[in-house]
Amino acid sequence: MIELIKNTKIDFMSKRAFAFAFSGILVALGIFSLVQIWRGHANLGIDFAGGTQVEIKFDKHVPLQQVRVALEKAGLTGMEYQDLPTLDKVLIKRKGTLENLGGISNTITGTLQQNFADAHPVIDSTTEIGPEVGSRLRNDAILASLIAALAILIYVALRFQFRFSIGAVIATFHDVMAVLGVFYLMGKEVNLIFVSALLTIAGYSLTDTVVVFDRIRENLKLSPKDPVEKVVNLSINEVLSRTLITSLTVIFCSLSLLFFGGEVIHDFALAITLGVIVGTYSSWFVASPAVLLVGGGKITRKR
Repeated sequence: MIELIKNTKIDFMSKRAFAFAFSGILVALGIFSLVQIWRGHANLGIDFAGGTQVEIKFDKHVPLQQVRVALEKAGLTGMEYQDLPTLDKVLIKRKGTLENLGGISNTITGTLQQNFADAHPVIDSTTEIGPEVGSRLRNDAILASLIAALAILIYVALRFQFRFSIGAVIATFHDVMAVLGVFYLMGKEVNLIFVSALLTIAGYSLTDTVVVFDRIRENLKLSPKDPVEKVVNLSINEVLSRTLITSLTVIFCSLSLLFFGGEVIHDFALAITLGVIVGTYSSWFVASPAVLLVGGGKITRKR
């Protein structure tokens, strides 16, 4: 494998106090965001908040502001609009409403046909989710995340030692909370697509962490008399090039989706990009130091 960085001797463990302080801020922000989402005080998509969504297709591009003005004149207020210029579409949402979707969609279509007859607007798709269904989906998403964390705990405990599984769960929780907190601050919509991105991030974080843990386990056997911190630093440095190559490869792909994938997949690609960056950081400065912290600075050298 190509080595981007050779023979590094970075003392990662000496920086763990600063890393824990920085990570603590990220996790605190993420937990606050999670509480706000649970209370419904966030930018929830109709998947979680309930509501209606209508996707309008035009034969040619129509400015979003003109669509907004036309519908507001027709009495359709409280709508959220998203422009999809590359597809000549406009996405129109109304959250938390129990109004009949057919009536809303017919009103929207009729109004747009009157104002933009030359663009031939038609309904491309419609979605309606009641508040009760949205609440259940939100609870199911949280339950899925908890089950994933439990599965990670069991898998790593069986493959390594229990304290390694604690470190892996802490690192994964850290990565998910960090991305969640950033998205909350940015006012991004939280929906099922975003939840799928968080679960993807959890999987990537675990994969990267396990690579480091594998090397630590090998070096503990090869250097049984060396201090544990020295072995951990050596292990991280040995897989540093591999970690960078893997992370950069994924980031290049996610950035391609972010800039060229269109509006529909934009937030998913942004979440994956942030998750890979945070996940790479946590595999160096969170996972392994957490194992030392849980073990009181020691790691059992035998399984």
